[in-house]
Amino acid sequence: MKHPEWDAFYFTTASSMQIIAVSDKKTINQFLDLPKKIYAEDPNWISPLDQDIESVFNPDKNPFFSHGSCKRWILKNDDGAVIGRVAAFVNAKKAYQYEKPTGGMGFFECIQDQQAAFCLFDTAKNWLKEQGMEAMDGPINFGENDSFWGLLVEGFTQPSFGMNYNHAYYKPFFDNYGFVKVYEQITNHLAVRNPFPERFTKIANWVANKPGYTFEHFKKKNADKYVTDLMTIYNDAWKDFENFVPIKKETLQESFKKMEIIMDEKLIWFAYINGEPVSFVVIIPDANQLIKGFNGKLGLIEKLKFVYRKWVGVNRMRAIVMGTKSAFQKHGLESALFIKLKEYVLPMNQYDELELSWVGDFNDKMLAIHQATGATFGKRHLTMRKDF
Repeated sequence: MKHPEWDAFYFTTASSMQIIAVSDKKTINQFLDLPKKIYAEDPNWISPLDQDIESVFNPDKNPFFSHGSCKRWILKNDDGAVIGRVAAFVNAKKAYQYEKPTGGMGFFECIQDQQAAFCLFDTAKNWLKEQGMEAMDGPINFGENDSFWGLLVEGFTQPSFGMNYNHAYYKPFFDNYGFVKVYEQITNHLAVRNPFPERFTKIANWVANKPGYTFEHFKKKNADKYVTDLMTIYNDAWKDFENFVPIKKETLQESFKKMEIIMDEKLIWFAYINGEPVSFVVIIPDANQLIKGFNGKLGLIEKLKFVYRKWVGVNRMRAIVMGTKSAFQKHGLESALFIKLKEYVLPMNQYDELELSWVGDFNDKMLAIHQATGATFGKRHLTMRKDF
């Protein structure tokens, strides 16, 4: 429902604008509250938790500050209403792996006004140029790419936890400013209760029963072992992709710490061959179903609702990441992991959908796995770049 006092917000023409750096509690709150106004009448949007957004900009909680820096701003019109926001960041470990030093831009939100959008883009660009950057990717996150990453251009349905959602009118802003697509991010949806295709099942069962092949789900009491195994597999699996930066153990530990409140141990699976960790899949219940209607807050009432909804259970899962060591990528291990997962999930009679998100259009092998499971298209995001 649109509030009357927001009339100036909705109908501004951005004739006179003021960029303000986020630097205190007031501007932080204005940064956090803007999307709640922009999407007030959009039934699909679910507000991320304020604390999750803030953790991105907190050096004590975001390990990327050890090798990077960031800054964020809000944009006000001549009536003093906040009409836009943006953040810019430099990840020194990745910035110089491109043809030109490339920074990042993200957490972009704006009213439907191209002048306002360009002002925000200019602000991010100018700061990045001061840091020695010659291009910027966006909209991306100052962190791993499993959350707050990409511009939604197809599939404007309710997002799962951590997945970017935006208005359709954002795309022309990016195009007209000169951003070009670097790659597409494909999300597919799998109907959990439908049987896997016969060929997929046959391969999976054959792999699962091979001598020396074992499968385990994550166990919190042995978290350190599984985090180490995941890091080993992930860094081997992705090493040949362009601009790949190995993931650190402390980054994974922080990610698992954030997931702990919603984690189901039996949705995270590992495959081993003669004891060597070779493949994994990380799946979490969709927390957006738990925090819907919280408006970004997590006070006492919201926590009680959260606990109740968790007890009742959600009906959607999200596959955050999968990986298989390069030497074992044609062994059908992913098929076996999905079978193991289904053996746990189906008897629960709880989950209806698994969102497989997201896979770059450059990752033919993973897209082929999605297709083999019988998954159907869900969403398309773009990672875009502006060359200065």
